[in-house]
Amino acid sequence: MSNLPFEIVTTGLLFPEGPVVLPNGDVLTVEIHRGTLTRVSPDGTRTIVAELGGGPNGAAIGPDGRVYIANSGGQNRIMVGEYAFSGGIPDDYVTGSLQAVDLTTGEVETLYTECDGRPLRGPNDIVFDAHGGCYITDYGKSDGVTSDRGRVFYCKADGSGITLIASDMNNPNGIGLSPDGSRLYVSETLTATVWWWDVEGPGQIKGGRTLAGSGGANYLWGSPDWRNFDSLGVEANGNICVASLATPGIMVISPEGETVEFVEIDTDGDPGITNICWGGDDMKTAYVTASCTGKLLKFAWPRPGTELNYQGLAK
Repeated sequence: MSNLPFEIVTTGLLFPEGPVVLPNGDVLTVEIHRGTLTRVSPDGTRTIVAELGGGPNGAAIGPDGRVYIANSGGQNRIMVGEYAFSGGIPDDYVTGSLQAVDLTTGEVETLYTECDGRPLRGPNDIVFDAHGGCYITDYGKSDGVTSDRGRVFYCKADGSGITLIASDMNNPNGIGLSPDGSRLYVSETLTATVWWWDVEGPGQIKGGRTLAGSGGANYLWGSPDWRNFDSLGVEANGNICVASLATPGIMVISPEGETVEFVEIDTDGDPGITNICWGGDDMKTAYVTASCTGKLLKFAWPRPGTELNYQGLAK
């Protein structure tokens, strides 16, 4: 276990997730309970880029420079003492969606709300490949009595097609690609497990390297102690960095499934460390969302992160 010094870039966010670093040093983040895409400048100033509605949960830059949003359709804001949590099905929930936002105009386009006649229930996280398509997780919804099984989709950025590529998962949350694009990783929240598939082509994934796991994936790593997993990011050396809830911090796992380190993060006791991303000239500046207290944190990370496909296109 290790601790890294950090600075608080801004506070007052309403359950921030899906941070993306822009070339000019600004950071985009969605706010689930405000329903917005928000730009945070290096001095902490916040500007709303677009009103998204629902419950925006993940974000990524696409091949056209727009910001693509995995929108869960809405989540209830649940206060436990001083901490905000997110979950359940709000009264105005209709469906989840994949949206695209023009950063210049703030125009929002809804690309997908269903696949093969089945609605998207709770899209959560998103990553683009080098072919211009994106993988998204669908966490599902729970009413406290019954819960959906989770799914993974592959989507064309121009709105021309969405394909179900994995199903029967346990609350799939974070999603990422290895630096060379040959592996797709997904973290499950309640099982605190990371799974992976070989990528054989755009939207074509294959398990079978280990005993078939959730969604037919290969097993990589599972937590031996109490925690939940949220989103993930991938370092340039291939390590997978998974945001850890309940035991707050970042779990770093090698591509071989070994524990590299756990970076403990304590900011006012926030149990909701939810995302990590990287930026800067050397990709060693990490940004982490502390969602239960509404903060964006900044770290000098010991290793560079992977520059995401199309990350440099946004303005």
